[in-house]
Amino acid sequence: MTNGAEVPFVRARLIVGALFVRDEEVLLVHTIYRGEWAIPGGYADPGESPTAACRRRIREQLGLDRPPQRLLVHDWASAAGTGDETHYVFDCGALGDESTIELPPTDIDRYQWVRVDTLDDFMIPGPACRIWHAFRARLENQPFYLEDGKTALVHPTTDLATPAWFDRQRDRDQHLG
Repeated sequence: MTNGAEVPFVRARLIVGALFVRDEEVLLVHTIYRGEWAIPGGYADPGESPTAACRRRIREQLGLDRPPQRLLVHDWASAAGTGDETHYVFDCGALGDESTIELPPTDIDRYQWVRVDTLDDFMIPGPACRIWHAFRARLENQPFYLEDGKTALVHPTTDLATPAWFDRQRDRDQHLG
């Protein structure tokens, strides 16, 4: 340090998401305050770990107590005007009995199972890419590191048989980096 000035540190906002999968579909919630579709999740509180934040958000948004099972995506994103964001998407297992879901009436007005190849119809490209990569990571049983929603590291290939519907993604190449 020179002249006593503070050295700036990166202060990225921490955002978590919970991926629930049913066959070729993912669970999305519709937020009242933003009027947007997203996977369950949101900002972590100061001092809260990503897994604790994810579990809390599932409890707040779906009324379920589910611990995250494994990391699927870590995505660093630059957000114009608001600073950097670090997104974690976790595999949260099977949803189970949907009759136990309790939506908070002031935050979430509905949920819907959405085919992965139609995510672009429900949201802007950034989150759609992140969810697509999370779905792929779950399918291939290995996490992805992304930057601005795009693959930032070489991803090893797998011998996993690709489902027939996988190639139906309209913008597959855009989503898979």
